[in-house]
Amino acid sequence: MRRTLGRGWLPVMLLLALVWPAVAAPKEKEPQTRTLTGQVTDQDGRPLSDAVVYLKNTKTLLIKTYISDAQGNYRFASLSPNVDYEVYAEYQGHRSPTRTLSSFDSRSEVVFNLKINLRK
Repeated sequence: MRRTLGRGWLPVMLLLALVWPAVAAPKEKEPQTRTLTGQVTDQDGRPLSDAVVYLKNTKTLLIKTYISDAQGNYRFASLSPNVDYEVYAEYQGHRSPTRTLSSFDSRSEVVFNLKINLRK
């Protein structure tokens, strides 16, 4: 006695043939690292060279620094996508507000411009 699949299995098999490649396909990978860049400016938008930019890893509490270039630009590369970071800048005793780069932010290139009010 031989068993065969009934007619009801044909639509199921066709659906499986269409859906399987989408299920089996590899998902897009999360970025391996992130890069944080930006510009440090005063309250009027003028770039501040030689400002010290602080980047704090909130998991390890490790702090990295970067001194802004002549155009006020800074850059932190090779940041973990699974860690939150806090960033702020200081210039001549004045400080910018702190910004947070969240681990939920999936961008591989992030730009945070930091403004320091020198009139305070």
